[in-house]
Amino acid sequence: MVALIKSVAAMKTFSDALRKKGRTIGLVPTMGYLHEGHLSLVKEAKKRNDAVIVSIFVNPAQFGPKEDLKKYPRDLKKDMKLLSKLNISAVFFPSVSEIYPEGFSTYIEVEGLSDKLCGASRPGHFRGVATVVAKLLNIVKPDTAYFGEKDFQQLVILKRMVRDLNMDVKIIPMPIIREIDGLAMSSRNSYLNREERQKAPALNKALEFAKMLASEGVKDAKTIKSAIAKLINTEKGIRIDYVSICDLETLEEKNTVNGNTLIAIAAYIGKTRLIDNTVIK
Repeated sequence: MVALIKSVAAMKTFSDALRKKGRTIGLVPTMGYLHEGHLSLVKEAKKRNDAVIVSIFVNPAQFGPKEDLKKYPRDLKKDMKLLSKLNISAVFFPSVSEIYPEGFSTYIEVEGLSDKLCGASRPGHFRGVATVVAKLLNIVKPDTAYFGEKDFQQLVILKRMVRDLNMDVKIIPMPIIREIDGLAMSSRNSYLNREERQKAPALNKALEFAKMLASEGVKDAKTIKSAIAKLINTEKGIRIDYVSICDLETLEEKNTVNGNTLIAIAAYIGKTRLIDNTVIK
């Protein structure tokens, strides 16, 4: 039986007891509505640690005023069933008032990384992400924390935060888990209707095409971006938010595709915003 912990105080006590026994702790922060992508993080955490804690918290601080906070999918019963099969140590399921008590006024902003890519379209988003992850790391005090590479910008920002603030935790990146047709797994995929779902793999197809161009010697970033946009735009009903070709660590745009390059896409399919990326090493 997986322990369901709802208060910060109880979570701290639980983690402290594990550490006193000399057990290593892996943390998998999530917003719930779990899929195989999340579960791959949990499985890796189990391999590396004596105890695994999964947090489930739909973080209001990372949603803009016109975003999907209220309709974001939630299913705690299903999530607990999935996690029970993996025999983890605990699920941390705090309320908003536990994480952001009355009078809360301290936020973390990772400058230089948070205003690019998704940050340009979603101002304040990464401030909310960095703040809640910092709080979770302080509450649980894990040895390692696991994040998927689908949210690559998030991963870069959190690595920088941990480094800059001398946090005693190692951030472990994990590869994107995809559906059979190539669509990156995401809780927001549940928003797509049947027709939209059929169009969604176009993002990954465009990324694969970009990788092929790079492997064939095409190095000009503008040429590759144009090819990506052209391929995606063949599918009616997809609106591109951005196509970025940038440095893996700084997220600065690059003119030439060489080593250590991230190719990232954000696009709306109907009203649903999806992201995907690939890395050229």
